[in-house]
Amino acid sequence: MGEDKRFMLVGQRTLFESSCAVLCDLFEQVCVVIAQDSPPLDLEIPVTRDLIPSCGSLGGLYTGLQWARTHHIFLTACDMPFLNSDVIRYMVGLKDQGDIVIGRWATRLQPTHAVYSRACMPVIEEMIKLHNRKIHNMVSHPALCSRIVAEDEISAFDPDGRSMFNINTPSDLEKARSVHDAGPGSGR
Repeated sequence: MGEDKRFMLVGQRTLFESSCAVLCDLFEQVCVVIAQDSPPLDLEIPVTRDLIPSCGSLGGLYTGLQWARTHHIFLTACDMPFLNSDVIRYMVGLKDQGDIVIGRWATRLQPTHAVYSRACMPVIEEMIKLHNRKIHNMVSHPALCSRIVAEDEISAFDPDGRSMFNINTPSDLEKARSVHDAGPGSGR
């Protein structure tokens, strides 16, 4: 999109500020993983750089798992403007049902809105050695058990599926701004 998504405004906050606020309310530990070449961030929460550069969200996931003191982590990207605490709590509550707990809205899996266990680390290492850097491919990996959180489960907490929306294009950003300005329950 040509600019750093973290600092795009939706409402009165940047995407980054909104995400951090939700996550810090939910979890004792929150860590922000940034790319090796990102400018430094001055935050009150820990910031670490990708241990495996140039691997996108897969490298960020690996770094987060390595950094965490827990067996499971919740991974999200900074381009999801409508994180829903209830959906996240529900997904984290399912963590013992799979190595990956991932939402599906419509036909799309949401790998950057998911719970991952440390059991994923050797699979990530293997994928990177094979130059397979698509985080989606972990879901069907034979060494891992994935728990798909169906749309009806998500909609019990988030009827419009707003928490599964991410910003990839300028029109997505405009849509996020108009939905935010319209208020809760205004649809996607």
